[in-house]
Amino acid sequence: MSTVVTGEAVVLELRPASFAARALGTIIDVTAQLLLLVLMFFLVGNALDGTLDDALTRALLLVSVVLIFLILPVTVETLSRGKSLGKLIMGLRIVRDDGGAVRFRQAFTRGILAVLEIYMLAGSLAFVTAVFNEKSKRLGDMLAGTYALRERVKAEIPPVVVMPPELAAWAQLADIGRLPDPLSRRVSRFLAQSLRMTPHARASLGESLATEVSACVSPPPPAGTLPESYLRAVMVQRRERDFARLSAQRERTGKLGSRLHRLPFEDR
Repeated sequence: MSTVVTGEAVVLELRPASFAARALGTIIDVTAQLLLLVLMFFLVGNALDGTLDDALTRALLLVSVVLIFLILPVTVETLSRGKSLGKLIMGLRIVRDDGGAVRFRQAFTRGILAVLEIYMLAGSLAFVTAVFNEKSKRLGDMLAGTYALRERVKAEIPPVVVMPPELAAWAQLADIGRLPDPLSRRVSRFLAQSLRMTPHARASLGESLATEVSACVSPPPPAGTLPESYLRAVMVQRRERDFARLSAQRERTGKLGSRLHRLPFEDR
């Protein structure tokens, strides 16, 4: 997984497509284009029925090849912001190196180089460049500043933080109103990722966060409370209090709106 920092200082986690996924998507695209070319030749041949001379026939064939292998892919990729039939099936999308949508310039560069990499050299150049690149970029991607992004990624369900039973009574009486939002977010991220940490890192970070939180929460937890249990109790209690406050505000707003609705027009 790679990260991109946007102009608004937002960190995006992006998953580049694997070489196998890109290869399968390309095979699907090439197969579809070849079938379309054969179909066009068949239809045009039947329509003209041998009435054209050899020079005009060759010109028509050349126009058909350019249309199907260059103009059509570039147009589709530009209008769909990085999609094609193969990428749609494989759940991929071409994006710029900064994570933004591709434009005509990037799509045209990729399309021109694809004629050389994929069709003229039977995919050998694309294979060599992509297999040794960490983002599976082919030459067209390198020059255009693009790569293939995995769109269909299995969503990870964050673990539900529950109240430790031994701290439920303490948490009901604890004052946690001074807990800063940035610290709260750090604690939430720690609790969500703690199962994937090494035991040493988990214990060290949990103790560090518990020390920071204890400066904002009173009274202290019962003696012998584990740092991670303490953090879980604080975050669950904070969540429940925020939910109760928002519910009360919504209820008061609803009652006020109902009263205003029942007032006669002259009293409003």
